[in-house]
Amino acid sequence: MNKFFAAVMLLFVFVASTACDTIDDLLTFYINEEETIVVESNFPIGMVALAPVTIPTNSEETFRNHKTRAELVKDVTLNKLTLSIPDTTSGADFDFLNSIEIYISADGLDEVMIAFLEEVPFNENQLNMLLTNAKLDEYLKKDSYTIRTRAELRNTVVKDININAAMRFKVTADPL
Repeated sequence: MNKFFAAVMLLFVFVASTACDTIDDLLTFYINEEETIVVESNFPIGMVALAPVTIPTNSEETFRNHKTRAELVKDVTLNKLTLSIPDTTSGADFDFLNSIEIYISADGLDEVMIAFLEEVPFNENQLNMLLTNAKLDEYLKKDSYTIRTRAELRNTVVKDININAAMRFKVTADPL
């Protein structure tokens, strides 16, 4: 009898945990954003702040398209951030960068670092940033947020460089 009870309890725990994972998967979606960051020519070598980029969220519509509402969103994190130089025909790469930090801010909220690379490798035209796993719920619920980039240049930039920033946010909402 005890073995039967233990087997039933084990089965119940397995089914419950699997069901919770399935429900979380159903309530999780991704928001993809792509923006361009411009590194203007003639920035001095050393630490520089690049022009911030303001991004409208369209959060109400985005949440509605995923059958949820802002007040039900419980967890938002940056899932991936890739920087790339789209004009590879010019031979452009990230050799001009030594390190890079990316921050997010929004009205009424503190600025927080969301991604960084302490040492940018040579001869790369695409960088997968390291993420801070900052909690970003309130930022994506706003009408817009601002991305600010702080970089340390190792070389002088002789012509403007456009950097494509592809961000993917993982969003999980409560069911009720």
